[in-house]
Amino acid sequence: MIDITCQLLVIGAGPGGYVCAIRAGQLGLDTVIVEAARPGGTCLNVGCIPSKAMIHAADEFARLGHFAQGASPLGITTASPAIDLARTVEWKDGIVRRLTGGVSGLLKKAGVKQVEGWARFRDGKSVVVETATGPQRILAETVVIATGSEAVALPGLPFGGDILSSTEALSLTAVPERLAVVGAGYIGLELGTAFAKLGSNVTILEAAGRILPLWDAELTRPVARRLEKLGIAVHLDAKADRYAENTRTLSFVDAEGSDRSIAVDKVLVTVGRRPATRARGLEELDLTLDGHAIAVDEHCRTSMRGVYAIGDVTGEPMLAHRAMAQGEMVAEIVAGHRRAWDKRAIPAVCFTDPEIVSAGLSPTDAQKAGIDIRTGVFPFQANGRAMTLERDDGFVRIVARAGDNVILGIQATGVQVSEMASYFAHAIEMGARLEDVAATVHAHPTQGEAVQEAAMRALGHALHV
Repeated sequence: MIDITCQLLVIGAGPGGYVCAIRAGQLGLDTVIVEAARPGGTCLNVGCIPSKAMIHAADEFARLGHFAQGASPLGITTASPAIDLARTVEWKDGIVRRLTGGVSGLLKKAGVKQVEGWARFRDGKSVVVETATGPQRILAETVVIATGSEAVALPGLPFGGDILSSTEALSLTAVPERLAVVGAGYIGLELGTAFAKLGSNVTILEAAGRILPLWDAELTRPVARRLEKLGIAVHLDAKADRYAENTRTLSFVDAEGSDRSIAVDKVLVTVGRRPATRARGLEELDLTLDGHAIAVDEHCRTSMRGVYAIGDVTGEPMLAHRAMAQGEMVAEIVAGHRRAWDKRAIPAVCFTDPEIVSAGLSPTDAQKAGIDIRTGVFPFQANGRAMTLERDDGFVRIVARAGDNVILGIQATGVQVSEMASYFAHAIEMGARLEDVAATVHAHPTQGEAVQEAAMRALGHALHV
């Protein structure tokens, strides 16, 4: 067995792990990163990036179909469109290959040694990696656990065959005629909507009483209306329990407690993700857990000296940009810099139709915290740019502390609002007040004007509504 020694060992090359390793290399730390698959983790390989590629393809196909039906007010007509999903997947995979290759190049540029294989902990300072050429032991002064998360299966619906996780769904080379989506969280709705636009007959089953149950109800209403317009059947308070492969039927209990079944070709299970802490030798470490997640402090330190954890393995919010920020911070801490996790806002985006963005506190969050607030809401129906995009459903909402008008949260739902997520977070992080946003000259015509108008409305002098 060949031994490698290093100052910093990063387990997992997802967004948090590879950013941590790159920054550590830039800071002169002798760094090794271990990953069994291609760098980029779930997000780059089978999550964020490929799903957004498929959503874009579905939107383009649906738009052409809209033109073919002569339903566009723009006066555009075209022939009936067709899609070769295998070619679409090839295009999507090409994007993934470019990005994973780019990550490998950045790691190499930063002087990081990459080891391919599964790492298993022997103790808090060493792991054994099963590589293609045999086991390799790595000894490190400091270890960062960045193993990410994994899809949760249901007892009666184990993954395999016609029962898919998001990973398999993103690799389908033919559009299923009938698709059932179990779980109406952001993953289920993003992919379910995409397949509906590609031509699938989609049925969504959600155990809670509304779609996107972890999101603000006011923000999700436009999404619910869009699902209905797309012809997607949604069953709430419905619990899927088993799938009969021979008859291709999915059984579930509906809101009234009655047993029902639907005919399907594929079942996409999207009931959540959990920290990937199993079968990696973590039982050899004396780590404090928070449920399934590894507990960390404001420096991402675990309960063991010299062992850090970042990203999804530390629990919610499971967001790639959170993992990246934690990874950068930990690398700088290990290099001797003074850093701590003191973020006021981590923006979250749901790439549904329409999109949803939330940063900071919602009105409900603020009220639960006992904060006296003022809010301003501006509808995209009064925004010229949204009208020119043919999608004026949705709004921007701003939440501020009543005493001093400091902005505590900004949320929006609408077409392409994901591009405003960083603006929302920046305003909150900088401690902006309503007056700051209201007095900032916003370019016209843009959807960003809705943020300024929402601030003005909260101050009592909206101009365009």
